[in-house]
Amino acid sequence: MPSLNEVLAVILGGGRGARLYPLTQMRSKPAVPIAGKYRLIDIPISNCINSGIYRIAVLTQFNSVSLHRHITNTYHFDAFHPGWVQIWAAEQTIESADWYQGTADAVRKQTLEIQSSGAKNVLILAGDHLYRMNYKEMAEYHWDTKADITVAVQPVPRDEASRLGILKREKNGRISAFVEKPKDVETQDKFISRDDVVRPFLGSMGIYMFKTRVLMELLSNFPSFHDFGGDIIPQAIQSYSVYGFDFSGYWQDIGTIRSFYETNLALTTSETPFNFYDPKLPIYTETRFLPGSIVEDSKIRDVLIAEGSRVQKSDITHSIIGIRSQISRGCVIKDTIMLGSDYYERDDEGLPIGIGENCHIEGAILDKNVRIGSNVTIRPFPRNTDIDHAKWYVRDGVVVIPKDMVIESGTQIGPE
Repeated sequence: MPSLNEVLAVILGGGRGARLYPLTQMRSKPAVPIAGKYRLIDIPISNCINSGIYRIAVLTQFNSVSLHRHITNTYHFDAFHPGWVQIWAAEQTIESADWYQGTADAVRKQTLEIQSSGAKNVLILAGDHLYRMNYKEMAEYHWDTKADITVAVQPVPRDEASRLGILKREKNGRISAFVEKPKDVETQDKFISRDDVVRPFLGSMGIYMFKTRVLMELLSNFPSFHDFGGDIIPQAIQSYSVYGFDFSGYWQDIGTIRSFYETNLALTTSETPFNFYDPKLPIYTETRFLPGSIVEDSKIRDVLIAEGSRVQKSDITHSIIGIRSQISRGCVIKDTIMLGSDYYERDDEGLPIGIGENCHIEGAILDKNVRIGSNVTIRPFPRNTDIDHAKWYVRDGVVVIPKDMVIESGTQIGPE
C-alpha cells in the first residue's frame, strides 16, 4: 500500500468570490470567518492534518493578504516534522503572464512545484466548504481500485442537481459519465445512480485525487481546459479509470451569502449538523490568547459566543458573537452573525467598535470591526431582495454591514 507521505494536498484559494460579496470585499473566500473564531481555510487544512497528510499547498490569487497572514500565523511544523503548509501565489513567469483562469489552470501554473514535491498522488481540495472528512479512507479506496482519478461523491436530491456536478457511476464504482450543473430534467434523468426517490443522484464534492502522472498529462494535453468539473473530469472519463468515493457525512458549500448565513446560524443549536469540537479530529485555527468572554445580566438563547467578548444587559437569540465582540446594554439581537473584531481599541475617540446601546439587530451579518451607534435598528428584507447601499448591502434578504463600516446612531435599516 502506498504511503500518505506520497500525497500532496493542493487547496484552491478561490477567485473573486462574487457571490459572497461584500464579505469578500477585502478578503478571499477561504479567509472568510466562520463559527465565531475560525476561517473557512481551516477546514481543509485541518482535515489534511487529521488524515495524516502533512504536505499542503494553498493556491492564492485574489485579496489574499489576510489569508496569507492567517496561514503564516497558524500553521507551523517544527524542524523535526516532515510537513509544511505553503502558499503558492499566482505569479507572472517567463512562460505565462496571466492570472489563474480557473481551478485546473491554477494547478497547471504550479506544475513545476508539484513535480518538485515528488508526490505520486495529488489531492485537490476547495477552500470554501464545511465538512469533516478522513482523506486517508479516500486515498486507500483510490489505491485499492487502482484508479487514475478518484472523485469524492455524495447523494444529491433533485432540487440540488442543477448546482452541482452530477455523475453516472456503475456498480463497480467506476464513473462512466459526468455533467456539470444540468438544468433540464431530461438531462438529469440520464444520471440517476441510486435507487432512492429522495436522493437519486450522486454529486461531485469538488474533491479529487489524481495520480500525479495522470494529472500532468491532462493539464499538458488540454491547455485550453481551465476547470476540473467542467473540463478535466469529463475528458478524463473517456481515457482514464475514474472512480467515485462515497461520503455520507455533512458537507456544505459556503458559496453564497444566504448559505453562509444559514450554515453559521445552524451551528448555534444543540442539534447542530457540524460539531467544531471533536477530541480526535479537531478543527485548528490561530492561537490568539484571548480572555474568556464576559456576559453581564443578559438573556442568551441558542448563541455561540467566541472568546474575548463582552455582552452587557442585552437579549440575544439564535446568533453568533465573534471574537472580541463588544455589545452595549439594552440591545436585542436575533438571527444575526457578528464576526467580531481584529483588535481591541486603545482610545475612546469616535464611535467605538461594536454595538452601541439600545440597538435592535435582526437578520444581519456584521463584518469585522464595524461600529454601530446607539438606537440603531436593522431588520431583514424579504427573500430574493438585493440592495447596494453606500454603507450596507442586502443579499437574498440578509443585511450585510461591510468590514470597518460606521453606522451612525439612530440609523434605521429594513423594509419600509
